[in-house]
Amino acid sequence: MTTDFSTADSRQDQFDPLVRPELFSGVRSRRIFAFFIDVISIFILTTVAAVVIFFLGIFTLGLAWLLYAIMAPAVALLYVAFTLGGPNAATPGMRAMGLEMRLWYGAKPYPLLAAVHVLAFWFSVSLLTPLILLISLFSDRKRLLHDIVLGTVVMNSDANRLQYQQAI
Repeated sequence: MTTDFSTADSRQDQFDPLVRPELFSGVRSRRIFAFFIDVISIFILTTVAAVVIFFLGIFTLGLAWLLYAIMAPAVALLYVAFTLGGPNAATPGMRAMGLEMRLWYGAKPYPLLAAVHVLAFWFSVSLLTPLILLISLFSDRKRLLHDIVLGTVVMNSDANRLQYQQAI
């Protein structure tokens, strides 16, 4: 069975959980584990950045130590922007869990959208309490509030690759 993804109707149905339930099977639980993997990775990168900034501070007579004020958010933002917005459309944690992100029409996210995505996540969780994550229990594609607002979909990468292989 081949599918033409060029028409607007087929693009609308390509991420429909009723038509393609395998795209969203187990996404919610794997997304939680991917989050923890990414948090550990960001912590390690932040620790390395702290050591580098320390030695830069010695050479710059303390001027580089001002970077400590923005270090952790900057590392996290760059990590997500260049991994989620990169060619794999997934952070290392998402890749480990077999997930990827797409825009509602199938395109891969770009770095700016990935950065806005992570900022929207942290602002929604901070301002609206972590209970806002319960919205995924009522979403047909298991999306969170920031996914819905930005028009992104997190799905199983293997099922998505199989879908495109069948289309070719």
